[in-house]
Amino acid sequence: MNGEEKTYRRGVSQAEYAKFAKHLQEMPDNGVKVGDVVADYMNREDVRDAFNIPHDVQAWESCSNILEYHTQNEASQWIYGVLKNQTKLMFYSGDSDGAVPTYGSKLWIKELNWKVEEAWRPWYTNGQVSGYIEKFDGLDFITVKGTGHMAPQWKRQEVTEMISAYIHNEAI
Repeated sequence: MNGEEKTYRRGVSQAEYAKFAKHLQEMPDNGVKVGDVVADYMNREDVRDAFNIPHDVQAWESCSNILEYHTQNEASQWIYGVLKNQTKLMFYSGDSDGAVPTYGSKLWIKELNWKVEEAWRPWYTNGQVSGYIEKFDGLDFITVKGTGHMAPQWKRQEVTEMISAYIHNEAI
């Protein structure tokens, strides 16, 4: 890139990607990598230029080990109170998400102590239950049935229709 050689990891194994899944840690590596094509694309010089990424910034990697993450007790919960009544707010969660469990999301939403305006009910795609929605004064909480953290990837039609309806003020 810009005459400088940069190295990067071409994707990660399933075991590396989902370290919390103990059964994957014990399986033999089959050579399949998650994110290898994305890594190649994101590290192309023309793509980095299009994203205005300076040449001195390291190469892009999925699940980089370079970053140091810091935790906060409240995570991003605080922003909902700041944005309430300023913009529409939605939080959605795959109901089988092992990384950010729906149960934990429901707990912090309950701690907001915002009035329930529409009770927990199913929402549908093509006549099938796609998840559940509960509307609060200032926040819509929506679950996506049968998927985890990568809901837009694994439930593409359902999530696309949900977000489109939300943006256009249509019923979900």
